[in-house]
Amino acid sequence: MPERPGRTAERPARTILAFDFGLKRIGVAVGEPELRTAHPLPALGRFSEVERLVAQWRPARLVVGMPLSVRGEAHAMTRHAESFARRLERRFKLPVARVDERFTSVEAASRLRGTRARKGEVDSVAAQLVLEQYFDEAA
Repeated sequence: MPERPGRTAERPARTILAFDFGLKRIGVAVGEPELRTAHPLPALGRFSEVERLVAQWRPARLVVGMPLSVRGEAHAMTRHAESFARRLERRFKLPVARVDERFTSVEAASRLRGTRARKGEVDSVAAQLVLEQYFDEAA
């Protein structure tokens, strides 16, 4: 597989992929911790597409947004997201961080208001917000 620009064989990849898990779509974002930047990628529909992304980006870590109630309590979607996170850990043998994603979808929709956002863009912007929050918490 060809290397992405800016990567050298001496320096290991530090890329992080983040996911906003949904039952219909999985929002995805990619970021570099050194730069503390995150960018949305096209949303996915199947787990096999996650495998393709992990092979392409070769991340050092994965991040999954954990949906919680306004009070911070787990609910049905929290269990689905946790199951997805455990599946990522088993399949890719990478560390998977969990980040509270309360209000990320609302913020993502607000950021995209007035644009011609395509289906899935809100999910990936939500994943971008999850990754930005991860960087903020890791600082």
